Amino acid sequence: QVQLVESGGGLVQAAGSLRLSCAHSGRTFSSTTMGWFRQAPRKEREFVAAIGWSAGSTLYGGSVKGRFTISRDNAKNTVYLQMNSLKPEDTAVYYCAGRPYPSSSTYPSSYDYWGQGTQVTVSS
Repeated sequence: QVQLVESGGGLVQAAGSLRLSCAHSGRTFSSTTMGWFRQAPRKEREFVAAIGWSAGSTLYGGSVKGRFTISRDNAKNTVYLQMNSLKPEDTAVYYCAGRPYPSSSTYPSSYDYWGQGTQVTVSS
């Protein structure tokens, strides 16, 4: 399987910013749609953002739209999640995921590859 490794999580104050990175281990990154999901304790896994083979094809969850930005750098085999105006309710484990199809998806079951997750904690 393709290996995905997240980094950049940590503790940040409310209204602050944080950038998550996800490195893709293989040479098929340019033909992999990438997504970010998050899961808080006692809550279901939530769609955050996704970006297709084309960098112009993006989707965002309603709770993060306007605050978060997903991007990719195919030369570096890396997808990013820029998180601005962070709120305490953004606190969760954030997971990077990939699927070998051109279009983005909001469904966790449609993604084949998953990272180990990185903790993001937003304090008041």
